[in-house]
Amino acid sequence: MNLDTGHDASSLREAERIKAVYYIETPYEPEAAAAVLAGEQSSGTFVAVPGETEALKQRFAARVEKVTLLETVQQPAIPGAISKTGVYNRARVEVSWSIENFGYNLPVMLSTLQGNLYEITQFTGLKLMDIELPPSFGAHFKGPEFGVEGCRKLTGVASRPLIGTIIKPSVGLSVTETADLVKTLAAAGIDFIKDDELLSSSANSKFEDRVAGIMKVINKHADKTGKKIMYAFNLSGEMDEMLRRYETIVKHGGTCAMISINSVGLSGVKKICDQRQLAIHAHRNGWGMLTRHPLLGIDFRAYQKIWRLAGVDQLHVNGIQNKFWETDDSVVASINACLTKLFDQQNVLPVVSSGQWGGQAFETWQRTQTQDLLYMAGGGILAHPMGPAAGVTALQQAWSAAVEGSTLQEAAAQYREFGKSAEKFGGK
Repeated sequence: MNLDTGHDASSLREAERIKAVYYIETPYEPEAAAAVLAGEQSSGTFVAVPGETEALKQRFAARVEKVTLLETVQQPAIPGAISKTGVYNRARVEVSWSIENFGYNLPVMLSTLQGNLYEITQFTGLKLMDIELPPSFGAHFKGPEFGVEGCRKLTGVASRPLIGTIIKPSVGLSVTETADLVKTLAAAGIDFIKDDELLSSSANSKFEDRVAGIMKVINKHADKTGKKIMYAFNLSGEMDEMLRRYETIVKHGGTCAMISINSVGLSGVKKICDQRQLAIHAHRNGWGMLTRHPLLGIDFRAYQKIWRLAGVDQLHVNGIQNKFWETDDSVVASINACLTKLFDQQNVLPVVSSGQWGGQAFETWQRTQTQDLLYMAGGGILAHPMGPAAGVTALQQAWSAAVEGSTLQEAAAQYREFGKSAEKFGGK
């Protein structure tokens, strides 16, 4: 098999395997259910077929590496086979595949690790928790072109979190209105601005016109101050359209593009990342559909590795005390996952967002001890009682105070802008 890597195929057969870790629930013995998973997602099917020889299975069949029983319950998490004993087993299952099965084809790898197995009746719950990738993946996939360090260089922010916001209202502003808001935010000292994921090209804000109008403001501000704001233009669309939009951003001197990764898909996102001229802001809208149920979908640990292989530079992780369903513990784990080395690639920059204002900076710092973040606030900046400029200042004050060891209350008393934020947002 030609894996297009320059590696010897026989050595890959012997040494290189991809391992997936699943959290399962089943009315059967976990070992039996795991064997069904391994067969369904490699060389086997529900019944023996003539072509599946021992030699073929030895080379291509998935292997169940380990099964660990965790607990038993009396009610199934999701529909599936009905237990004859009234007991459903929950277990941690590790399954591995030879790299020969799919080489470095990410869509086929994902179809293998996360394909029809969700439909298998033997499971009343199944979630992909993590993926262990072989060393050759680090050589084959470049990962983020910019990541944490590159985004710091592009924005000129050396150590503190990048402070960002979202254009609001999400849809409806004209190009001129959007450019005027960008001008206000630029004067306020913002580092990063992005389109809302609901906007790409609308009746009164065509993509090409919006890029030209906004970049005129950003470039003028950069010429005057030396600081170039990173603006993430949402180029999500059909493949040819996205490539044209990408070139439009580059032509006007932009530094970032945003993609709704779950909508565009793995191959489309990787094609854009492979251009490697712009930092790619990966918006994960639709994330709850993939993971909200504790026994269905995919955990962020596995999810972020897939998109890092594709090459995204920034990835959403929600935020402490966010407006969605995700717990603070989950957000902290996601931040840590993004900042954990994957091969020798750049770390992806965690994007903290969702109902954020400066007040959450204190616990975010306490629990993560990192400033390698893009800290996003929409209403927390734009709805500040003293205006957007004060909203930016308040976030900077909050992070400075948090890192210095001050409490929220002490910072509110010390800083006027942050104090006004606390008055308005502290009870929400």
